[in-house]
Amino acid sequence: MNLSDRLDQLHARTKGNKWMRYFSTFTRIALAAGFIPSGFVKIMGERFTSLSNNHPMGNYLEALHHTGYYYTFIGVVQVTAAILLLIPRTAILGALLYFPNILNICILSFAVRFDGSLLSSPLMVLANLYLLCWNYDKLKYIFPFYRPAATTNNMPTEKVSSSKFPVRFFAGAFAAVVIVVLIVGNLYSIKPRNTLSDCRSQCRESKNPGACNVFCDCIHQKGQPLNKCLDDYNKALK
Repeated sequence: MNLSDRLDQLHARTKGNKWMRYFSTFTRIALAAGFIPSGFVKIMGERFTSLSNNHPMGNYLEALHHTGYYYTFIGVVQVTAAILLLIPRTAILGALLYFPNILNICILSFAVRFDGSLLSSPLMVLANLYLLCWNYDKLKYIFPFYRPAATTNNMPTEKVSSSKFPVRFFAGAFAAVVIVVLIVGNLYSIKPRNTLSDCRSQCRESKNPGACNVFCDCIHQKGQPLNKCLDDYNKALK
C-alpha cells in the first residue's frame, strides 16, 4: 500500500470519530473568535492596541494604521476567513485564507518579541494546520505523492463511525501545547514587554539588572529599534 492510500485510510478513520469531529468544530469556532474582533477593529479604522509608539509592535501597528484602505483590507480578509471557517461547507476556504494571515502574525510576534501574541499565535498556527489536515481529502490532489489510479481501488469512505476517545491524539495535542509553552517561555533572555514598568519588572530576576534597565529605557523611553536596544543590552552585559 502506497503513502496516498495509507493517508486516505487514516483520514477516513479520523473523520469517522465523533470526538475528532467535536474537536474540529471547536477549533473552527476558536480560530474564528480570534479574528473577528481584531478584524472588525481594522474595518472600523480604529487602532488595534494601546501600545506606545516606542514599543516595536506599537510602532509597527501605528504605521499599519496609517496605510489607509490596506489596513481596512486586512480586517476584511480576517473577518472573511473567520466567517468561512464557521460555515462547514466553506471551512476549507476559511482555513486556506486564515493560514497565511496567522503565520504572518506568528513570525511578526517572534520578530518583535511581542508578549500579546508570542504564545497564542504559534498555537493558532498549529490549530490551523490541524484544520488543513482535517480537510486532507479536499487538498490531497495538489500533493506530488497523490496517485489517482492507486486510490480508486479500496478507496476508504467516511462512513467509518467510532465513538472511541482518541487518547493518543489528545495526549499528543496536550504535549504539543506544553512544548510550545516551554519553548516560548525560554526563547528570549529579555523582552520589551508592553510597558516600561512591565519591562523593568523582569529586571528584578535578571543576573544583570543594570543591563536590563538599559534595554527597557532604550525601548520605552528612547524609542530606539529593537535590534539597537539588544546591542546596547549585550554591551551592558559585558
